[in-house]
Amino acid sequence: MSFSSLGLAPSLINAVTEIGYTEPTAIQSAAIPAALRGEDVLGAAQTGSGKTAAFALPMLHALLAKRGAARPAAQGLHGLVLVPTRELAAQVGEAIRQLVQHLPVPVKVSIVFGGVSINPQMMALRGGADIVVATPGRLLDLIEHNALDISSTATLVLDEADRLLDMGFTEEIGRILALLPARRQNLFFSATFPGPVQTLAHHLLRNPVRVEAASAPEHEPDIAQRAIAVDAVRRQVLLKHLIKENKWSRVLVFVATKYASEHVAEKLRRNGIRAEAFHGDFSQGARTEVLADFKNSRLQVLVATDVAARGIDIAQLPVVVNFDLPRAPAEYTHRIGRTGRAGASGIAVSFVSAETEAHFRLIEKRLGIRVPREQVAGFEPTGTAPVVHPATDTVNGGVKGTRKSKKDKLREAAAAAAADSE
Repeated sequence: MSFSSLGLAPSLINAVTEIGYTEPTAIQSAAIPAALRGEDVLGAAQTGSGKTAAFALPMLHALLAKRGAARPAAQGLHGLVLVPTRELAAQVGEAIRQLVQHLPVPVKVSIVFGGVSINPQMMALRGGADIVVATPGRLLDLIEHNALDISSTATLVLDEADRLLDMGFTEEIGRILALLPARRQNLFFSATFPGPVQTLAHHLLRNPVRVEAASAPEHEPDIAQRAIAVDAVRRQVLLKHLIKENKWSRVLVFVATKYASEHVAEKLRRNGIRAEAFHGDFSQGARTEVLADFKNSRLQVLVATDVAARGIDIAQLPVVVNFDLPRAPAEYTHRIGRTGRAGASGIAVSFVSAETEAHFRLIEKRLGIRVPREQVAGFEPTGTAPVVHPATDTVNGGVKGTRKSKKDKLREAAAAAAADSE
């Protein structure tokens, strides 16, 4: 199938050709014809599946049709794209801007998100916009400042709907929906469909066409998953060893807290490894700069909290490390999905201690996978897995184990002191 067979306007075919798109992805082939017919779309799609073009191309097609009917540019906002993070807003917005650069008529795309001054965004919206890509909180701020009116929006897109709800935007989404016109097209994309996401989709969509970016087995991401058994206090030294021993050029390391992000990055820098932390306390300018350095290989290691788990497309990223295990199976999938993209192969390494063994077993069970445990010479674990009671075997509440003995605590303290000295 080609883009020309999907029913898109010739100028959009030219735009995708100029950008370098050769043929539509699975989600594009499934979603674009339905969206062009004006139907609501419910799409199951992971980050990296090409879903931005899947909703942007039909949205632009409809906008061009309005302007081509001997009428002036449509008044009011044509398309609103809601995303969960600043990084995804920038990524989606820039992808749409890249498309409109090749169109015969000007199309104004505004990108708005929190964490930066609202004033430049208000100035950019003077005179209106055709398409706005926004995080929910900043969108509502701009509406309250009378900088934006969404009452005539023709198309609403929810991108990564599951993440929007995970991050607590349920109330904001409800307020936004109340301000939108009843007659509009809705395009709804999510990687996973837990109960709250299904409820939102049912409330939002009218007789949607369901599409899924199901790849053939030969096109599944080529990700080699490894689980290394190691004492928790030895993870830092093991990480340094693996980076140097395997000569990994770029590594995305996931940790549980902002403190751990700073701490692990600092330890790596002390050992001559170009590393930086990446977490939610960074200003937008700092986030953009660090990501640019990592993408351009000026940094070797990015130590991140789950703020980076989605919405960041890092080309040719060879390795992801779960220094701390994710809380939920879905987050494990999103984390390791940062590697093995666009046909490239990748490695996903998880550090599993005696205390987290039961939790990792639960992740495996929920995902229907089994990752063989391995050990690295010189880093063999000394602890034993605690007994886990069925009532505490839950992802949402964490996995509880028996208390450590005094001997275990002394052993870990000694190992930690040794690790800090390395």
